[in-house]
Amino acid sequence: METTSVFILTIGSLLLLGLLTSTIARRSFLPRVTLLLIFGIVIGKEGFDLIPQLFNEHLDIIADMTLLMVGFLLGGKLTKDSLQESAREVLWISASAALVTTLFVTFSLIAFDVSIEVSIVLGCIAAATAPAAILDVVMESNYKGKFSNLLLSIVAVDDIWALMLFAIGISIVNTLHQDAGLSTSSSLSILTAMIDIFGAVTLGFIIGIPAAYLTGRIKKGQPILTEALGIVFVCGGIAMWLEVSFLIAAMAMGAVIANLAKHHDYPFHAIEGIESAFMVVFFVLAGASLELSALQDLSLIGVTYIISRSIGKYAGARIGCRFSQSEDTTKRWMGAALLPQAGVAIGMALVASNQFPEHRQVLLSIVISSTVFFEIIGPVFTRLAISKAATSNRF
Repeated sequence: METTSVFILTIGSLLLLGLLTSTIARRSFLPRVTLLLIFGIVIGKEGFDLIPQLFNEHLDIIADMTLLMVGFLLGGKLTKDSLQESAREVLWISASAALVTTLFVTFSLIAFDVSIEVSIVLGCIAAATAPAAILDVVMESNYKGKFSNLLLSIVAVDDIWALMLFAIGISIVNTLHQDAGLSTSSSLSILTAMIDIFGAVTLGFIIGIPAAYLTGRIKKGQPILTEALGIVFVCGGIAMWLEVSFLIAAMAMGAVIANLAKHHDYPFHAIEGIESAFMVVFFVLAGASLELSALQDLSLIGVTYIISRSIGKYAGARIGCRFSQSEDTTKRWMGAALLPQAGVAIGMALVASNQFPEHRQVLLSIVISSTVFFEIIGPVFTRLAISKAATSNRF
């Protein structure tokens, strides 16, 4: 069969699968993202190996395009009006959940005789979440209440905290290894992270400001799909070229447009329609790329990491809720909603393993195996949390 026909047939099959999966998800306790990942595992290398190699070779491109749209949509939630209502909660809960998780995982691993260096790095990696999975669960739930909006706002800034903690953690580990050459490396790791974050935010502002005023003029009040995708992909492409975080750049641009584009009914709402299709392909291919054999590498260290990260997220979110005087429903369920973890964590593990090759095996095996667990199980808890929050707010 020709390459073109295989490509088109596969895309069509995956999109129809998305419709079927959404139907099944509405009638089961499993969210759509988990079902898509499981189906991807079944038809991937771990199962019947039905995914054409062409798709496996281009998974990174599909993932980046999907995450760009996810970042933009999450940034669009950070409007002035929403932040006036929940800025205190967003900052307290996101920062507390990230910091408490990092500290709890670090000290739990140290208590089980894991080296201080590995414990610190894994603790910092534990702070990261999975914005794509959480956004998909929220969109699937169709619950538009305060809890979901707050969750999306928290996720939008969560990875910024994670990157900062990771940079600090790498710096501390470098200091522990300190010699004539590594002391400079400590400063560089923090500087690199700051450039990554602030460079991405600056890029988002530079593109977002003119886009806010120029887009949505062809069709009054509604940016058409062509210009919406064009501006998002341009932002992502420039961010990758400049080697800054394209996810944060897309979030910053989304926030700028959402706050400045007063002539829009909803900034780039056209993306929501096509973004769902990208999500389906992204999660199926992500599932197909998962290696269940990695779960066999879950030793006592891996189990400790999973349990301590889960407790850390729950406790951290609850502490943040207490300081921000959040509602009881938010205190009870926000931590569970933040459990999903995916690609950002693996990216951090790769960076750390390159800097500390002596710990490469343990870092990659723990992070990859735990990511498989959190990517499949995490969305179940996110959906449960949203469902419980929706039920509580009805009474």
